[in-house]
Amino acid sequence: MSQTPDKHFTPQELAAFDGTDGKPVYLAHKGVVYDVTGSKLWKAGKHMNRHRAGGDMGLELTQAPHAPDVLERFPRVGVLDAPALAPDPVADRVPAWISRYMKRFPMLKRHPHPMTVHFPIAFCVLAPLVLILALVTGWTGFDAALLVILGAAVLFTPVAIATGLFTWWLNYAAARIKPVLIKLAATPVLFLAVLWAFIARLKTPDLLAHPGDHLGFILVVLALLPLISLIGWFGAALTFPPHDE
Repeated sequence: MSQTPDKHFTPQELAAFDGTDGKPVYLAHKGVVYDVTGSKLWKAGKHMNRHRAGGDMGLELTQAPHAPDVLERFPRVGVLDAPALAPDPVADRVPAWISRYMKRFPMLKRHPHPMTVHFPIAFCVLAPLVLILALVTGWTGFDAALLVILGAAVLFTPVAIATGLFTWWLNYAAARIKPVLIKLAATPVLFLAVLWAFIARLKTPDLLAHPGDHLGFILVVLALLPLISLIGWFGAALTFPPHDE
């Protein structure tokens, strides 16, 4: 019994199956078109609010935290008639020794920065809150914790900056896009503020006894919250870009 030949899709035809207005959700990988309509993760043709159906997912799947063979769970509905994909421009920029590590540890392609950035975010949110608690309650335990939190922020902020620069170079080809430019301007300010606050706190053991003498320190620590919120907002805009509905 002969098999029914695969349906052939052009890129334009595949783009019509984007899940909008009740349409089926199709996507392609290595020339094979899959129907992922039944997946709750592709509701309305979007995955994690950043991947859209109706196209070739080749490059995006190489940077995903799961293997491409997850698509084998879904019906194969045809093949994509399209020119061979252009070589990944990342491959031309990455030295061979880094490329070997990325193949061995796929998370290095995208995930070091999202993983490490949570530490300075947490510390820069906690520092103002602990400072307020120390000033309100007068408890020295909060005051001692503040010094530790600021020290941890000093250690982890450069790590987050370094991994962020690596991710920007690797996954965004160092493109000068607005969220990145804002983060590039704001993160050095954040690090200098954290470093200054840590050093200043070392020099102010009488913070709770005479808080009025250290208004500059208090204002800088309080400013960490809006500053890290600004950086986090534009970081989230890169990971989950807003789309017009």
